[in-house]
This record gives sequence, C-alpha cells and structure tokens, in this order.
Amino acid sequence: MDEQILIQNALEGDLASFNSLVLHYQDMAYNVAYRIMGEHGAADDAAQEAFISAYQKLEQYRGGSFKAWLLRIVTNNCYDELRRRQRQPVAPLRPEMPDGERVEDPYWLEDDNPLPEEHSEQSELQAAIQNCINALDRKFKVILVLVDVEGLDYQTAAEAAGTPVGTVKSRLARARERVQECLQGFWELLPETFRLRDEETL
Repeated sequence: MDEQILIQNALEGDLASFNSLVLHYQDMAYNVAYRIMGEHGAADDAAQEAFISAYQKLEQYRGGSFKAWLLRIVTNNCYDELRRRQRQPVAPLRPEMPDGERVEDPYWLEDDNPLPEEHSEQSELQAAIQNCINALDRKFKVILVLVDVEGLDYQTAAEAAGTPVGTVKSRLARARERVQECLQGFWELLPETFRLRDEETL
C-alpha cells in the first residue's frame, strides 16, 4: 500500500482511496480505543468518529507518520468521551445474580467472542490485563497502549500522544510498574515469569 498516494488521492476527492486507509488502520484504531475506554461499544464509536474526523481534517495532515496523526485523533476522541463521562457520571454496568447480588469479579468484562487483538485462548488473562489498564490514569494508559499493545516506537507514540519522547519513556516505565503490581491480584493467571516471588517467603 502506497500510503502517501492514497492520501493524495483522498485529498482530491477519491473516497475509495480513503476507504483503503480505513481498512488498513481500522483494527489498530479500534484496539487502541478499546484499551483506553475498556468497552466495546465505546471503542467502536471512538474509532468510527476518528475516521470521520480524519476525513474531514485530512487537509490538515502535514506529512510525517499518518499512523501517529490518526492515533492522535483516536486518543483525543477517547479523552473527550472520558471527560464527558466525568461531567455526567453514570452507574457502571455490572451483572446481577438471580438473588439480586452484584458480581464484583472483573471477569464479567469478558466477551464470549475473541477480541481482535487476541492471539490466544487466554481470555481470562486478557480480561485481567484490561482491568489493570483501566485502573491507570489516562496519561499513563495511552502511552502503555500505544507502545506495549500496538508496538509503536517511542517517536511515533510521542507524536500520537502529543508529548515529548522523554515523557513517553517515563510514563511508560511507571505504567508498566503499576500494571505489574495490579496483575499480582490475578496471580493464578500469570505465567511463572511474571509472578512476584513474595509468596516464597511465606
């Protein structure tokens, strides 16, 4: 795919060229939005709105990494939605048992269908990881998602997040540490190499 030619054609009104860009990046955009929002529906909305916004603002693209430019729009959409929710908080959706008691176990987040980014059958571990990502502050969450989930290099992640490379590195280190600590609450799901050894001292 010659990305720059597709962008130029899209700027000239060729919708098919822009659709090719959408098809190439739609999974990535959804994955980033899902990891930030933690909800399938919200991720779908954020990704869809990002592509609409990208098409409307395509003339503002000034070259460089189109991926970073697009992900900046995705993350901004997620930020906007999270800020809106803070202003208008809603009760979290949690399933109830037949006796009316709420289920507090985070595995209720698990979907029966495999996530697009899932490459194994370790769905419970994936749900636990997402639970820990959800607990991060937004500024740490975005960096962790861009680098560790989507595999972006530091420079591209910095462009997508609108922060200096040094800030990306420091936030990533803190985010990784917090997620590792959080995951110890799901000790039995972790591979041996990720388990802390505190239990050996008991």
